[in-house]
Amino acid sequence: MNDATVLEEGVLSAAHEVLREVFGYPHFRGPQQPVVEHVCAGGDALVLMPTGGGKSLCYQIPAIVRQRQGHGTTVVVSPLIALMHDQVGALHEAGVDAAFLNSTLTGEEAAQIEKRLMRGEITLLYVAPERVTTPRFLAQLDSMYARGRLGLFAIDEAHCVSQWGHDFRPEYRALTVLHERYAAVPRIALTATADALTREDILERLQLQDARAFVSSFDRPNIRYTIVEKKDPTTQLLRFVQGEHAGDAGIVYCQSRKRVEEIAQTLCDQGVNALPYHAGLDAKVRQQNQDRFLREEAVVMVATIAFGMGIDKPDVRFVAHLDMPKNIEAYYQETGRAGRDGDASDAWMAYGLQDVVNQRRMIDESPAGEEFKQVQRGKLDALLGLAEAIDCRRVRLLKYFGETYAPATGTDDAAAAGETSRSPRLRCGNCDNCLSPAQVWDGTDAARKLLSTIYRVQQSSGITFGAGHIMDIVRGKKTEKVAQHGHAELSTFGIGAEFSEQQLRGVLRQLIAINAVHVDAQAYNTLALTEGSRAVLKGEVPVQLRVSSAAAPADRRRRTGSRTTAAKAPVELDAAAQRRYEALREWRAEVAREHNLPAYVIFHDATLAAIAQRAPHSLDDLQGISGIGARKLEAYGDEVLRVVAL
Repeated sequence: MNDATVLEEGVLSAAHEVLREVFGYPHFRGPQQPVVEHVCAGGDALVLMPTGGGKSLCYQIPAIVRQRQGHGTTVVVSPLIALMHDQVGALHEAGVDAAFLNSTLTGEEAAQIEKRLMRGEITLLYVAPERVTTPRFLAQLDSMYARGRLGLFAIDEAHCVSQWGHDFRPEYRALTVLHERYAAVPRIALTATADALTREDILERLQLQDARAFVSSFDRPNIRYTIVEKKDPTTQLLRFVQGEHAGDAGIVYCQSRKRVEEIAQTLCDQGVNALPYHAGLDAKVRQQNQDRFLREEAVVMVATIAFGMGIDKPDVRFVAHLDMPKNIEAYYQETGRAGRDGDASDAWMAYGLQDVVNQRRMIDESPAGEEFKQVQRGKLDALLGLAEAIDCRRVRLLKYFGETYAPATGTDDAAAAGETSRSPRLRCGNCDNCLSPAQVWDGTDAARKLLSTIYRVQQSSGITFGAGHIMDIVRGKKTEKVAQHGHAELSTFGIGAEFSEQQLRGVLRQLIAINAVHVDAQAYNTLALTEGSRAVLKGEVPVQLRVSSAAAPADRRRRTGSRTTAAKAPVELDAAAQRRYEALREWRAEVAREHNLPAYVIFHDATLAAIAQRAPHSLDDLQGISGIGARKLEAYGDEVLRVVAL
């Protein structure tokens, strides 16, 4: 056995010891082990792992191992104060010396942490990217580096460094100073969402070209994807929340602050415990609402995209979008906040023509360069393609991130969808298109009629008009506006009377997406032809569309009961074990309130269910239950036994 092998085995043994002793887990999950082993040994890494995949342990375990080996403190760059607070609280519960430096601390509190940092007493220090590059903090890092007390840099939410990413933050660009100034200190960059272009940008911007990349599967099999066309979006949302998720925690995303407040109020009026969150609210109100969402049961947060990054709440059962996000990365990141605990969850979205128009307008009006705009248009087109898809949503979603989804496909399933056994479609069995295959219609003729009408209207009037007016002409509606401009005399008037407005809106979405129609944001969202119109008019580009359906699949499994009356355990329990489980949850809620932490930081539901199932009589009986480390056994073991014995 050579020295390298001995070193690897020693590192892995130390990492396993920390995993069991500190965090209470018997085994690593998925690709965690090779990441931890590589970083513990001093290697640089880029880690792409889906939300809920256990990214935090990929740097927390190396931080503890390297501290024990004498390498010093790990500095974690994190963009969110709330996430820092909860991560540090969870580490304290596990017996790890962690701290954060941010604006919530008084000057005296910050000074005390800095003194402990310089004495080498802190294992993990969480800081915002803005603080990292201040002269004061760099001077402290210089001193630590000179004394060999810098063990690791962990850069969380690393996609923020990329202009191609969905949450670009300029301050992340300055983190190149970590490599330039402290070249001997290993770095690990972590993110849940990054396409190939964004990954390349992360590696270049953070100077991690020589780092080992660990890319996990992007698949979240417990999430069911459903995308519906907007008809009456508020009613559609209410039907989804009340019919599928009564008594569940969830997130509803809206594009505008006004819409957030309207939807939150509507949900409350219908008996749903809903709260608003957007950047226009008072900072104290935002924090209070976020704390309630994290710490209370069955709260629905209605928010703009200002809410969500770094949210660790494991039992979010649904994420709903009432407006289309700007790209697939944003959609994936936001929907990934559902079902972090691995239980069945939903990603539901309603979208319409106006969503496409709005997103196109925001791109076109952006002060960014043309190269950036072209990339963003391509990303929006990919999301629209996902929304309009008639095949498996999951297959398309994973393909976007460069991953092939290849489940076993049975002949019976293929036949049921009218497919031949020679060319079966891949299907996941857990999206709306797989559960209720979409009907398709050929929209090419309708597309040509719309384009012809746009052309003739502009030729006759010399000006452009919006989508509603164009559709009225195509359908032969004699409105006041049509009469005013003499458009009933056009040769295309009534040429598409057989098409519904809903169908024509779907066609227009496709035409805008493939850049066959331009929306002029400076002229009241009027429509104009483009170079791409010609191929459609000639019939060279077919336009295939799904038959509109605003409802959930008919065979969808319905949830029963309410989490506010009887908490459902993540595993099947008999009546006695269920009573123990509910008693443990009540006890956990009290402890969490006392510690000012979310309940899941004390113990996850899965840990409580395992305790309830085992019905322990001694501390020895609690050992080996996943999620109970040495510190938690010491702190809570006796209390857990007392609750179980009641």
